[in-house]
Amino acid sequence: MVDMVKRISQTQIIELNFRISESMAIKIEMLRTFCAVAQAGNLADAADRLGRTQSAVSMTLKQLETHLGSPLFEGERKNRLTPLGEQVLRLGQSQISQFDSTVSTIELSARAPQGVLRLSAVPSVAALAFPQVLRTMTARHPGLRIEVRDADTAQVLEALVQGWADIGIASARHVLRGVQSRLLFRDPFGLVLSETHPLAQSPGPLRIDDVFTAPFLRNALCDQIETPDFQAHLAKVDVTVHNTQSLLAMLREGEWVTVLPQLVIKHAPEGLVFRRIADLPDMRQVFLYTREQSSSAEVVEEATGIIEEAAGALAHPLA
Repeated sequence: MVDMVKRISQTQIIELNFRISESMAIKIEMLRTFCAVAQAGNLADAADRLGRTQSAVSMTLKQLETHLGSPLFEGERKNRLTPLGEQVLRLGQSQISQFDSTVSTIELSARAPQGVLRLSAVPSVAALAFPQVLRTMTARHPGLRIEVRDADTAQVLEALVQGWADIGIASARHVLRGVQSRLLFRDPFGLVLSETHPLAQSPGPLRIDDVFTAPFLRNALCDQIETPDFQAHLAKVDVTVHNTQSLLAMLREGEWVTVLPQLVIKHAPEGLVFRRIADLPDMRQVFLYTREQSSSAEVVEEATGIIEEAAGALAHPLA
């Protein structure tokens, strides 16, 4: 009997320790609550956004801070983060995004008995390669769920690493664990500007020195250009525009210029032109990425073949 009591007691202790450790774990809803308060700057607006009471939001924050052992906000007004709070916000937003995407993928898979195909690519390539993929795959595989996202290179790579995409198309080559890559095509860099800009009307070939006589807008793709003279000029540029659509809109104003791959101009707004630069031989290299493990491996392989076929019609395909 004593042994039985002892065994029961030990079992209860184990269960109690498990419950304590479980209750102290950082749950996704804790992070979601904290991020909502940090973004809103006060409890009331965060509670409205979350559909919870202020007292419930406040209690969740206290639980998180107790677990971490340090405050996340300066003072009680919740409008200024501590250094730890800033780190938790950055990491929390990433985890929430990953969690929500994973849940969405699970739910989508449950509703798609024919499988799911997830594609992500930089916009200039997505607009040219994906229409054929969609036409062909939907015709061949009725019921196949297809998700298409256009994003910058960093976001495409993140989607592949996190398992949010089966196929990705991005500029430049990057080594990613569990992801295969191969060169899809090359695309020449050149000057992009308004058709009314003086450099658009300038006779004869343009050179790098000519490009930087005008106000220049830097973009992320400029960093892939290795020509020393171009990089020397680029180092003196103060303005960087990260969003491609915003960049193109500013170019249409007629004052600024930039350097982009030629394919970008094919789907750019009217009023913009592309001009080659005589002493800029650099080419953007576009790579096709595929995850090594996918629940729809045959579908991924088939879609990859369609993309490679479509790449043959692009400006500078591989020989």
